[in-house]
Amino acid sequence: MSKYRPVIGITMRHDLDTERFYLARAYGEAVEAAGGVPLHISLIPKDDYITSLMSRVDGVLLPGSASDVDPWRYGREPHRALGSVHPLKDETDLLVLKIVEERRLPLLAICFGMQIMNVSRGGALIQDIESQMPEAIKHQQGAPRERLSHGIRLLPESLVARFADGENVRVNSHHHQAIETLGEMLRATAWTSDGLVEAVEDTRGDRWVVGVQWHPEIDWQQEQFAINIFSAFVEAAGQNGRD
Repeated sequence: MSKYRPVIGITMRHDLDTERFYLARAYGEAVEAAGGVPLHISLIPKDDYITSLMSRVDGVLLPGSASDVDPWRYGREPHRALGSVHPLKDETDLLVLKIVEERRLPLLAICFGMQIMNVSRGGALIQDIESQMPEAIKHQQGAPRERLSHGIRLLPESLVARFADGENVRVNSHHHQAIETLGEMLRATAWTSDGLVEAVEDTRGDRWVVGVQWHPEIDWQQEQFAINIFSAFVEAAGQNGRD
């Protein structure tokens, strides 16, 4: 009998200029390499569509995005350095997160994905690190995207610490927003030297939820830390699919 390959739903992203949904190939490739079956979720924020599609997945990956979460969703006016906002993406991700919570699905949230997850639980965001935290380190490294540009400190005994070799590792960095206040049932499990949160996990022991501010999908072929993250996520989804 062939090994069960869990289905991983991955929400797509929205190009406003061309009106296309898209997704960087590395997300699906990393999931497939870890033993999962990637399933792209179109940005159609309709309850019946999302509910039907989500009944077929064993876990969810929320990817990064070139856009920002609409700040009205966490009770703020738009900062002058706010990036573009894509309502279809926000609304679809939030519907997906609602079902993730209801079904206790394993969740890996990357960069924007971690930010929208935090907002979905009542947390808030720093809308622009450079202007709001002038003493912060550089968090938008540019090219080459795979370069490990800064260090992070991991909380001992956290999930992310188990995936790493030691409590201090280096990661890539491609974001201008960050978590300001944590949402409900989340705890910070990694930080940069300037104090910004780089990873979060669910505080409840009955679910696998990890959010990371860096992009492990960029490094899935060469960095063991990234490989371990995807392997653990797909394994958790596989356990969920067999329950």
